[in-house]
Amino acid sequence: MPRRNAETGDEDDKPVPLYRQYETQGTVRQISFYLSDEIGAAIHYTDLLYTLRTASSTDIVYLHLNTPGGNFDAGLQIINNIRASEAHVVTILEARAYSMGALIFLAGDELVVHDTCQLMFHNYSSALIGKGNEQQAQVMASRKWFEKVMRHVCRPFLTDEELDRILKGEDIWLDSDNIRRRLANIQKGAPATAPRQPAHAKTKPNTS
Repeated sequence: MPRRNAETGDEDDKPVPLYRQYETQGTVRQISFYLSDEIGAAIHYTDLLYTLRTASSTDIVYLHLNTPGGNFDAGLQIINNIRASEAHVVTILEARAYSMGALIFLAGDELVVHDTCQLMFHNYSSALIGKGNEQQAQVMASRKWFEKVMRHVCRPFLTDEELDRILKGEDIWLDSDNIRRRLANIQKGAPATAPRQPAHAKTKPNTS
């Protein structure tokens, strides 16, 4: 529809657009880190931690994972910095991520899985020193801490039943197909995996 010119009183032939487009160009940084060995002490990851803490919302940080796991404290610090970062953090499973490596993988804003990869989740291991009562207190505190971290980081990718099995000492291994299936289910708002049936429920009663 033509619009009237306020100065001349004449109608302009140019129609009023139904929308207007504006564009702003900015700089997008893409930073890659490779965790390709056992996870060591936190002091070795200060560059990664600093990058995560100082990154802006337009930055993308890629974490390429191929690790057997390792230091719990360092891994947890990496996870907490991923969660606190303004950047979009992409964790990429390129071969294996076991133990703490699996938890770091789940902490990403976007999870990428290559073919023929593995995740493995298991209970923690540690060495204790000190008097018997001190060791007992440390075991109780470490168990509560580890369980809290596992439930905070791994759900809903792992079910509560699976987490209970891990805390009882079971190892859970997942390949690329299983990982992708779980991630797709979560994205659709469905449970990551169907609950495991008890052994007695799988056996049909004899009606003869």
